[in-house]
Amino acid sequence: MNRPNISRWSKLFTIAACALTVAATQWAFTDTARTQSQSPKSAAPEPPPATRQPAERFDLLVREDIFAGLAGDTARFDKGMKLTEETLAKNPNHAEALVWHGAGTFTRAGWTFQKGDLQKGGELWQKGLDEMAAAVKLAPNSVSVLIPRAAVLLEGSKYVPMPAQARELLEIAVNDYEKVLHLQTAQSSFQKLGTHARGELLIALASGWHRLGDQDKARNYFQRIMQELPGSSYAEQAKTWLETKTLPQSRNGRSCSGCHA
Repeated sequence: MNRPNISRWSKLFTIAACALTVAATQWAFTDTARTQSQSPKSAAPEPPPATRQPAERFDLLVREDIFAGLAGDTARFDKGMKLTEETLAKNPNHAEALVWHGAGTFTRAGWTFQKGDLQKGGELWQKGLDEMAAAVKLAPNSVSVLIPRAAVLLEGSKYVPMPAQARELLEIAVNDYEKVLHLQTAQSSFQKLGTHARGELLIALASGWHRLGDQDKARNYFQRIMQELPGSSYAEQAKTWLETKTLPQSRNGRSCSGCHA
């Protein structure tokens, strides 16, 4: 994999932090639906609701520290990465820990490129990609694994100088998001999401298909946004695309303000 444009890495990881924040909102509903749909593993009666202890989502344990690191707090970042590493030491097949570690390693690649160490940066870049791919292989139907990789690669693909490699990352991201939408729809959780989470997923798909050159699929998603999210900022972006067939500026070079409803 060729290395990205070094001068644009800070921007990339600010955007990635936003995308991962949205990811956490999206997969919370799907995880709940998935847990409710699972059949019990034994005939023993379940404890009453008052005493039942829900499993803690792994992203809640690490994301704030990882996000703080993306904003420049390396101590908090190291704390989050340490937890992923400790979790993986106990269970190498912990898919959520692995995808977050991969995203963190991808981040470290950017910092390393900024320091001018291209060889080490390239190694970390590839390691991050490999770890995220391994996580998805371990849990191919987990929204909490698919979304972090999709969020990072959708934006990261914009900064890879070789078109073939950039397209490869973009295709992975779009396919991950398509699977997320399919899973959430099948579990009847998508419509329970707020405007922000639904809008981010749909506009990621719309913009992703536009960048891949499939204008029919892009149009379908932009029209869906207009129908399902009228009056929202996402509908404004969709209207711009439908009128001009160009992506709104906020998707090409947006700041974190574009990630909040």
